[in-house]
Amino acid sequence: MIDPDMILRWLHVIGACVLLGTGAGIAFFMLMAVRSRNPVVIAEVATIVVFADLIFTAIAVIAQPVTGLLMAHRLGWDLSEGWLLVAIGLYVFTGLFWLPVVWIQLRLRDLARLAAAQDAPLPQDFDRLFRIWVLCGVPAFLAVLAILWLMLARPDIPLWT
Repeated sequence: MIDPDMILRWLHVIGACVLLGTGAGIAFFMLMAVRSRNPVVIAEVATIVVFADLIFTAIAVIAQPVTGLLMAHRLGWDLSEGWLLVAIGLYVFTGLFWLPVVWIQLRLRDLARLAAAQDAPLPQDFDRLFRIWVLCGVPAFLAVLAILWLMLARPDIPLWT
């Protein structure tokens, strides 16, 4: 017999793995490509990164709150529990950083494509945008790690005293 609660948990965990894995993979491959300073390499890698982010990350971003809310309802978790509210807050926080990261990835890709087509070095705007990309990516990634810890530990966090 198929247990719907187990399926929801499994889908939620898969979504978390996709968010964490895609985020780590994208960060690693973009960093390695940018370190090459080769506009052709950066343009190719950034194209793949944008595609992966829009396909895998976007689907997981939608699936996580759906499976999470369904799971909370089925398991009888109160949505006002401290650990759950902190996790939801961190999820929103992550999203606020992820949206500009996607836009920046598109700009980095386009700037690298232009430099490659002109056989020119990367423009200064590329380096400025890449620094912003890193500054947005680090707190978002750390927030995802914190959310995973909250989901596993479900600590008693009293928010209402």
